[in-house]
Amino acid sequence: MTSSINSRRLKVAITALAAVLVVSACGDDNESAAPQGDFSGPPPADSAVAVSDAQIKDAIDRVPELADGILSKTKIPGLAVAVVHNGEVAFAEGFGVKEVGKDDRVDADTVFQIASLSKSVGATVIAEQVGKGVVEWETPVRQNLPSFTMSDPWISDHVTIADMYTHRSGLPLHAGDILEDLGYGRQEILNKLAQEPIEVANFRVHDNYTNFGITAAAESVSAAAGTDWATLSQNSLYGPLGMTNTSSRFADYLGHTDRAIPHTLVGEKYEPRFQRDPDAQAPAGGVSSTVNDLAKWMNLVLAGGEHNGQPLVEKEPLVAAFTSEFVNGPGQNTEFRSGTSGFGVNVSTTSSGRVINSHSGAFNLGAATNYVMIPSLNVGIVALSNAGPIGAVEALTAEFVDLVQYGEITRDWVAAYAQLTAEPAEGELAGKQRPADAAPAGPLPQYVGTYANPYWGEATVAAMPDGNLQLTIGPDRVQYPLSPWSGDTWTFIPTGEMPNPGTVSQATFDGNTVVLEYFDDNGLGTFTKMG
Repeated sequence: MTSSINSRRLKVAITALAAVLVVSACGDDNESAAPQGDFSGPPPADSAVAVSDAQIKDAIDRVPELADGILSKTKIPGLAVAVVHNGEVAFAEGFGVKEVGKDDRVDADTVFQIASLSKSVGATVIAEQVGKGVVEWETPVRQNLPSFTMSDPWISDHVTIADMYTHRSGLPLHAGDILEDLGYGRQEILNKLAQEPIEVANFRVHDNYTNFGITAAAESVSAAAGTDWATLSQNSLYGPLGMTNTSSRFADYLGHTDRAIPHTLVGEKYEPRFQRDPDAQAPAGGVSSTVNDLAKWMNLVLAGGEHNGQPLVEKEPLVAAFTSEFVNGPGQNTEFRSGTSGFGVNVSTTSSGRVINSHSGAFNLGAATNYVMIPSLNVGIVALSNAGPIGAVEALTAEFVDLVQYGEITRDWVAAYAQLTAEPAEGELAGKQRPADAAPAGPLPQYVGTYANPYWGEATVAAMPDGNLQLTIGPDRVQYPLSPWSGDTWTFIPTGEMPNPGTVSQATFDGNTVVLEYFDDNGLGTFTKMG
């Protein structure tokens, strides 16, 4: 149907042929017999590690123990877990509370923000549209979204839906995400991506994770379908599948009385301080759902697009999304297995030799989610939590996958994922103390004024009664107190979804310009005083 699917078939054929050649070469040259068996298709999904139904059942029976253990070890407020097996929902329950300080318990119908699990769910929506002939995975984004532009004209015309869903567009890492923190809307952010420097050498070669690349692709698909993304998702997937508590609209999440409240870690306690509105990047991170609903989605994927014995999503484009398209995590040496991605889906091979599909989701402002599916065993697990990412949900699903495959937990996954998800503070001055011999700042009036930037918009710097400055920027008029560091260099603490804890940014004034370090990752952080 698409060139990516055809190329995948070619790779499968080459792999199967190579297997036949190896078998043939093992015998005597003069007396080698023809290999026995059916070699017309791809290599089988068999694993050297056998797994019985009883072992899977035992793993499912231990899920409450695993969930309680995660709550005890990590102190996150609440989570919900569902497991599917052989087309049935084998387990679905909630644990802990929806909000710290209140008694309302999480259940299997509690609505969570699922963050980047939205990418895999959205890929299923697109697969449904590919099956209907509305688009193909290799359709250029601009074909149905001509307003979308990138800074490289050729890439702008040729970047496809598949390129965006494998993060291989050449856009810089997290392009557009900080704009969302400042209050810019979806269309404004997509328009501003035209100013992002393109890493031409990375196009279709290396990946940079970009939520708004995914969003641009989804917008192109919904435009081809003649509707908006949230409506398309509802009509093509959520409604037909009976996902009654799932939506791609933030307002619907807020409208649920049975919803999990986001929490962030303050000191050693979780507090419900923030509420993320992800509508601007809804296709990439804006879905809200329940484990009961996501169990239906996992069963659909594991059944090759069938629901209640009837095809809901055509199998071929769905398989294209959930199989290896691109090596996004090459092995560090010859002993390591490489990680790959499909379209909005991670595809990897476990130590038992089984292929798994997975994805995590995270809001620093208070959500962490993960699913893992093992197609060869027709089993899947999803875990949703109402706390920022510390590896808790990934540890839970990893423990379950261990029990399914080996009958035992192979390592301390809580500690492993805690280390993996810990993000370092950013900024040249992060963790440093102001020098004792710091040069004095200039008179405040020399810094005060309105500064313009074509990407970030206007920023104002105002003098405050305490003798410091305040930076205000973006449609939401986000305010950052500026503190003197040395001479014309001031500092501020970035806020919102994107900065890691402990991040410190410099604001360096030089005549009529100021460079804001936090906003300068891609060389776009120079602001010029107006008037």
